Order: sequence, then C-alpha cells, then structure tokens
Amino acid sequence: MAAWQTALAIGIALVVDRALGEPPARWHPVVGMGRYLGAAGRRIAPVAGGGAGVGGAAARGRPFALGAVAWCLGAAGVGAVAFGLEAAIASAPLWLAAVLAGLLLKPLLAWRMLRDEVLAVEAALDESLDAGRARLARLVSRDVASLDAAGVRESAIESLAENLNDSVVAPVFWFAILGLPGAAVYRFANTADAMWGYLGERGGRDWTWAGKWAARADDALSWVPARLTALLLHAQFARRPPDASRPRVPSPLATLRREAVLTPSPNGGWPMAAMALGLGVRLGKPGVYVLNASAPAPGAGDVRRAARAGGRAVALMAAGAAAVALVATWLAGRP
Repeated sequence: MAAWQTALAIGIALVVDRALGEPPARWHPVVGMGRYLGAAGRRIAPVAGGGAGVGGAAARGRPFALGAVAWCLGAAGVGAVAFGLEAAIASAPLWLAAVLAGLLLKPLLAWRMLRDEVLAVEAALDESLDAGRARLARLVSRDVASLDAAGVRESAIESLAENLNDSVVAPVFWFAILGLPGAAVYRFANTADAMWGYLGERGGRDWTWAGKWAARADDALSWVPARLTALLLHAQFARRPPDASRPRVPSPLATLRREAVLTPSPNGGWPMAAMALGLGVRLGKPGVYVLNASAPAPGAGDVRRAARAGGRAVALMAAGAAAVALVATWLAGRP
C-alpha cells in the first residue's frame, strides 16, 4: 500500500471512530479475539493453588509452553484473516482500497470509546464517590474500594494515558509498518496481555507462567509506540500555554524518562508520565509508584483536560502520518 493510501486509511479510521464509535459486539474483531483467549485460557492456566507458580521447572514449563503455543496460534490466525482481507481489497482502485482499509482498521482502534469511558468517570463523581468508583471499576483492574475522589481521578487519567497507546497509537503504528495484519496482531497481543498477563491468581487460575509469553510479547510490540505516545503528548503540551489555574512548565525529555522508569511496566510509564508532567498533576498507584510526586493531586476538571490532551495527541498523530505520506509521495516522484 502506498504511503498516501496508508495515511488516508488512518484518517478514515479516525473519522469513522469519531462519528460512529464501536461496531456491534457480535461483529467486533477484538471481541472475537477475547472469546478465543477466554476459551484457551481455561485450558492453559492451572487452577490457583495447584503449585504451578512455585513448583519446579516442569511445573512452570508446561503452562508457559501452553501459553506460548496458544498465543502463537491465535496471532497466526488473526494475522492470516487480516492478510486475506488486505489481499481481497488490493485489486480495487487505489482510492477505494484505501477507504476499505480504513474501514477495516477502525475496529482495531478505539479513541472515542476510551475518551467517553474516562469522561464518564468524572461525570459519575459529580453524582457521588461511590458512583465514580463503580464507573472506574469498568476501566481498571485495581481495587477501587478504598480510593478517594483524587485517587479515582488519578486512575482514570492513568487509564486514558496508557490506553491512548494501547488502543490508538500502537495499532496505527503497526498498521503503518505492516498493514492490516500488523494492526490486527498487535490488538491480539494487547488483548492477550490484558486477559493473561498477570502475576499470580486471577479468576481462580494461576497466570504466573501461563501468561508470561503474552505479557512479554505485548511489552516488545508496545515498546516503540509507548514512547511515541509520550512524545505526542509531550509535543502538544509543550506548544500550549500553561493553564492559568494550574501553572506548568513543559518538562524536558530527560525528566520524562526519569519519571517513566518509576513504574513496573517497561512501557506504561511513558504516556502516564507525559500526561502527569503535562497536566501538572500527581499520578500513582498506592504502594507501587508515584509520578510527578511534587505536584498536587488531580482535581475537578483535570480528567477533562486529560481527555482534551489525548484528543490533540491523536490529531497530531494523524497530521504526522499525512506529512510522512506527502514527503514519501514527493520523493517517489523525483527522477
């Protein structure tokens, strides 16, 4: 696919996402990936308490091997379907192929849903703290019962920043590199990590070794996009004046890196740190990490500010893709 087709497909996918949101669950490819992962997970992860996480090499090796094989089979299947769809539209006129590619890319990214879900947390907080906690529980896997209003907002902003990479930037990145199969395999990897990538027990099963391959695969595929997401956030914060109610000095990249490595995740800390520094707020997970520790906790309005920042980062990403396409087309036309 030519560079201009790729850029056009990305633009179409984002426009359709903004206008229509998510397709029905029965047609949604990510929902289908989840069904496969759920069924396979019941066969690869041992029942919690069986000793697979602490036993010898054999006890650890079997769930790890099963998890790796199940992941590879699923990724191969997803990639093959995406490759077949891409091949099927290749014979169409160039402009139509780009439009169809954009429509096929759309279900593999989800900015509107992410933004709406995060803003719904703030709206629920306006009703009551319990309503805010309940709405947040739909977004995060951590225990929300003990969070105060600031903690709810911290978690919502963190979820938006991290999923800006997982649900938007990374699928677009892999689409630009490897086409529809790249985006589809990435979304499979990210969904597998969300469902399998746990240390210890979840849902009555021990994922310590069964989910290790999925977690490491997602780490590898998200490494570059996560840093790109941080740069997109950093760039759009740096070119805007600070909020009068929350003075902010755009942080240099060295500060961004220092904050990003404070989180256990090799990737998630990058967009979260960029968001914390750009908004001028503290973000963290109790007992695990704190980002931008000297800043105040998020207050009323900061979740909405984060959503606007994410939207600008998405727009900047689309503009960058268009610019790259223009340069590539110009270079291709030179003698």
